[in-house]
Amino acid sequence: MATKLSITKLRKTFKHVITPKDADYEKARTVVPGDINRRPAVIIKVTNANEVAQVISLAKETGLELAIRSGGHSMYSTTDGGIVLDLSLMNKIEIDTNEKTVWAETGLTAVELTSATLEHGLAIGFGDTGSVGIGGITLGGGVGYLVRKHGLTIDNLLAAEIVTTDGEILQIDESNHADLFWAIRGGGGNFGVVTKFKFKLQDLTQAYGGILCLPATPETIASFLREADSAPEALSTIANVMPAPPMPFLAEEHHGKIIIFAMMCYAGDVAEGEKVMQSFRNIATPLADLLHPMSYTELFPPDDAEYHPIAAGRTMFLDYVDESVAEKILNHLSKATDMMSVTQLRVLGGAMARVSEDATAYAHRKSKIMANLAVLYENINEKPIHEKWVDEFQNAITQSDKGAYVNFINIVGEDELKSAYPTSTLGKLRQVKSKYDPENLFKMNQNIKP
Repeated sequence: MATKLSITKLRKTFKHVITPKDADYEKARTVVPGDINRRPAVIIKVTNANEVAQVISLAKETGLELAIRSGGHSMYSTTDGGIVLDLSLMNKIEIDTNEKTVWAETGLTAVELTSATLEHGLAIGFGDTGSVGIGGITLGGGVGYLVRKHGLTIDNLLAAEIVTTDGEILQIDESNHADLFWAIRGGGGNFGVVTKFKFKLQDLTQAYGGILCLPATPETIASFLREADSAPEALSTIANVMPAPPMPFLAEEHHGKIIIFAMMCYAGDVAEGEKVMQSFRNIATPLADLLHPMSYTELFPPDDAEYHPIAAGRTMFLDYVDESVAEKILNHLSKATDMMSVTQLRVLGGAMARVSEDATAYAHRKSKIMANLAVLYENINEKPIHEKWVDEFQNAITQSDKGAYVNFINIVGEDELKSAYPTSTLGKLRQVKSKYDPENLFKMNQNIKP
């Protein structure tokens, strides 16, 4: 039997309780996507695993929807009329430089943890945005600037602490609750609330990278992807084919014209990185060349906290990008329904591809190229127009790989779930879900039903 939520009682139990009547409610409830405007009944900022267990119990007692928030980029981390369990105050870091490991609490952002480990010449690969929370990106897999050299984030995950639906606090790894440890490495937040992670750290004392802008033609796009595929695994790239933004390092004559805006990271010797980058510079005369020896954290520039974009987007995998595919990309971008459209292309492979497809819940190990298609717009009433454009774009370039990266899927549904997980993987995930969350309390995600 559900019970009524008592805010007075909550304030006696938890130190950090935020309701619609509090001055910091608007800030606390806001997530990054600009088209998400949910109003939770209460936001509870927890400080330890015991408090997490208490909030889980509260959600079960009241029957209110429960959303989990760490870094807060996620569309799933808020709720209308329910409870938000906010982990942002859980940000302790324990680095063991001898073992080259770190225990990191889930409220940390990628740049916070990366900055701390780099002080010791060590790193983990997260995504490509410093402000993303380590919780969501890890649980979905983690594709970032070290993916070809050191694999996904989950390929460097050694253990975790998780609070289950019955309030139990479990320490899980390959030997303890191995089925649950398998599931959280790609299966998202479906199985409990992970309160801390133990990561294996990789040596990273120097890097070479930054931004390289090239003219966008079918030939240059195809050449860029070929070079990225054949480059040493120390290099990971993100090629954004997009209208040139009005950045000071780009000549005004290029503003608004479609270019390759590439983010690049060679994680290793600077001299070697310089040699590798030369083959990309040789593709065409660069419009801007900001590649240089750098600290890895330079790839995570400060985010604008007030930036809340609205986007129609799709994520997919491609087998290849030759000149004909590149031409289709350029054609669709030229017909975009708003000024800012982008096709983001990431060549995968390397270390992530050497992990067995059934080793973790992230199963798309053999996928060659990840593509993200998006148009950013301001008028929410224009959503159908932009969604139609991005659907047509996706259909036009779909190839044999029908999978998708769960962290980039922005539509919730069975079709999307099947894209995220092959049939055998999804079946196993449902078994783990039935065991650890049979009532589907943790459903604000790309939901795997028991």
